[in-house]
Amino acid sequence: MNIDFQRKIDAIAGTAICRILSLFSSKQENISHAPKKIMVILLSEMGSLVLARPMFDKLKSKYPEAEIFGLLFEQNRIILELIDAIPQKNILTVSNQSLMKLILGSIRVLIHMNRIKVDTVIDCELFSRISSIFSFFSGAKIRVGFHRHKLEGLYRGDFINQPVLYNPYNHISQQFVTLAEAIESEGMPRVKRWISDKLADQTLIQFSSEEVDNFRNKFSTDFPDALKKKLVLIYPSGGLLPIRAWPLDNYCQLAEQLINKGYSVGVIGVDSDKQFAKKIQLHCNSQACIDLTGYTETIRELMIIFHFAALLITNDGGPGHFAAMTPIPSIIFYGPETPVLYGPISRNAYIFHRTLSCSPCLTAYNHRNSPCDGNNQCLQGILVEDVMKKAQEILEV
Repeated sequence: MNIDFQRKIDAIAGTAICRILSLFSSKQENISHAPKKIMVILLSEMGSLVLARPMFDKLKSKYPEAEIFGLLFEQNRIILELIDAIPQKNILTVSNQSLMKLILGSIRVLIHMNRIKVDTVIDCELFSRISSIFSFFSGAKIRVGFHRHKLEGLYRGDFINQPVLYNPYNHISQQFVTLAEAIESEGMPRVKRWISDKLADQTLIQFSSEEVDNFRNKFSTDFPDALKKKLVLIYPSGGLLPIRAWPLDNYCQLAEQLINKGYSVGVIGVDSDKQFAKKIQLHCNSQACIDLTGYTETIRELMIIFHFAALLITNDGGPGHFAAMTPIPSIIFYGPETPVLYGPISRNAYIFHRTLSCSPCLTAYNHRNSPCDGNNQCLQGILVEDVMKKAQEILEV
């Protein structure tokens, strides 16, 4: 479904349903015994799934006897499988490709949750209300989720009986851990824990040397000259949120300068991103610039390329978070979104971020629907020469 259509459905139908359900829900007393079956709902964000790994680790260490499940959109299943946070058989998915598929899939999932007798739901969503509705109908006695408390926004129903205060000053990975801590917590707000300035290290995904070598050989066959030099990958697409994209002309200039310095450049993305690759290739007019959009069939294959490429340069989005689970260094552009909340957990990531009076404009308070007219000065102000200088520092180590 179109993202704007999803927002409208969520704002109109989602708000109404949450208000109605709130009328039939009484505040649940705190349940002192440890949960037996925990359902984590994190539907929409691939990057957020990566950042949720510390929360899964916390749940497993705090409740070693509990069985943990996950509910997410179908296209994001691969991420939960890659981070190996829960058994694959415990991953539930729904499709958001059409409204009918979403409705039918939701009914199927809710029946399944009630059949396996989930007793605790952790709703990690900030924007969508459908996850809150899932938690109500799950049959779980403990429902943990972000709650607006005194705020006017973020309304997701008053039936969350372990409400957690959303804190826009803490990294989202830390806030996910707070959700895990809220299961048996009392008081208001539910959790008042000390937050470390240091984020937990991202767990690397282990690929066998045979798997990496096999794909590298295939890559070398398909692009014979690409790996004769250091390969720099660039991701110029903004995905579903084009406002997050560094100007394409800047990527063209950067790719040209990298090639002139003796590097290969590969443009990554999905099939629909080929327009970006073609423009960059046309500008560079060099065989050292290759189109890798649509080349990898899975995120796993993309992450294997990260094992033999030298650098990733990307807009804020999934690739930067995937790179954090591999050895590749990365340069990531932030502006409409803030790295304070959503930056990758990686010592190999360098962030370019210019804070303007209007930045960040993608927040939990506007359903990530930026008011920007498209003139994203927060990203346009990041200069090609500064990025090139940083790229050379990394590549020449």
